[in-house]
Amino acid sequence: MRSLIAETVAFAFSHEASRVQGLGPEGLCGHLQFGHLHGAPPQTNHEAQGRSRNPEGVGGGGGPGPGPAGGRREGAALRQVPGARGARLRAPGRHAGAVFPRRGRRPVRVPGSPRGGRPSIRFRPVAWLTGPGPAQGLGNDFILVDNRDAAEPKITMAEATDLCDRNFGIGGDGVIFALPPTEGNDYDMRMFNSDGSEPEMCGNGIRCLARFIADKDGAAPKTWKVGTLAGLIQPAVREDGLVAVDMGEPIFEPALVPTTLEPTVDGKVVKQSMEVNGEVWSVSAVGMGNPHCLVYSKADGSTLSVNDLDLPAVGPLFENHPVFPARTNTEFVEVLAPDRVRMRVWERGAGITLACGTGACATVVAGVLEGRIERRCTVELPGGPLEIEWRESDNRIIMTGPAELVFEGQVSS
Repeated sequence: MRSLIAETVAFAFSHEASRVQGLGPEGLCGHLQFGHLHGAPPQTNHEAQGRSRNPEGVGGGGGPGPGPAGGRREGAALRQVPGARGARLRAPGRHAGAVFPRRGRRPVRVPGSPRGGRPSIRFRPVAWLTGPGPAQGLGNDFILVDNRDAAEPKITMAEATDLCDRNFGIGGDGVIFALPPTEGNDYDMRMFNSDGSEPEMCGNGIRCLARFIADKDGAAPKTWKVGTLAGLIQPAVREDGLVAVDMGEPIFEPALVPTTLEPTVDGKVVKQSMEVNGEVWSVSAVGMGNPHCLVYSKADGSTLSVNDLDLPAVGPLFENHPVFPARTNTEFVEVLAPDRVRMRVWERGAGITLACGTGACATVVAGVLEGRIERRCTVELPGGPLEIEWRESDNRIIMTGPAELVFEGQVSS
């Protein structure tokens, strides 16, 4: 059996309690779950965040390509491994499966266990940073691995799927790797989604990764050059603890988004009609290294109240619509003021999430093109706000938000 010990750090944009369940050698050696303190019952990813985890091949959060049932599609930067069990979690020492928080907080042994009386270990995760908005921010959570000593990820896609499981793994929206640098970068980034697909990039994820590496290396505030499948991304870790990311320029050419929707304005897909399940919507298509479908209204001009949307029902229909050959992330947007919008997202391969960085950027771009909002705008997400600026001077998008440590530990496989 292949042996692996990789130092991992989970960053998140929210306070969540975690639980570790020792299962013994016949199953997962460590059972870690984000939940609530004081005895929350186990939840699936889909129960914990309103996700529909990979129904009929739906998958690929924030990232490309079809889910396991779909195979590889033209233009999708996808490497897909069907979900296979087998990732095992084990922390060194006598607490098998434990992940130990910093600042001297000790795991508390809780008597009783649903698994034949085996003991549980429960602890409160530690958040290190404070920032504007509610609590620690935006709700996306990732497992991050310092993989700079090896060119290939130390965790496979199948293992990543297991680790992201919120009942039988650590729990997370994806596993992100810092890899050795190429082409003059400081380091490279790869990510495996919770469904086993590989996205081109993840805006919230790269913000977490930048903070992870900066803290690990003890680096002063600076701008990093990070290579991704979507190209060079440059996150800046600031003195106030926030991370500002130069997300580059938006993509409008339909074939590069990619979408087969016909352009409407100067080669861009803006306010194009699109039928979904018998309803006609007004949509714009923007690429941020990954595809986005932006919805501000129905085709009749009626605007949205995003909190009233049945997102689990309509999200998969947009994600898998045939006009998006690589599937798509979909953002539903409600304008609150010229400089503020409320957005809910259905991410490709992850379903409902509390935030999407590239989606927030695409939201502002589409809103400007549709004449609804200003270039500098606050995007309110279920997990908290992101500050987005689409600069007119150089066409680049700057995204600013928090990144916070939840816990750290080791994973062995």
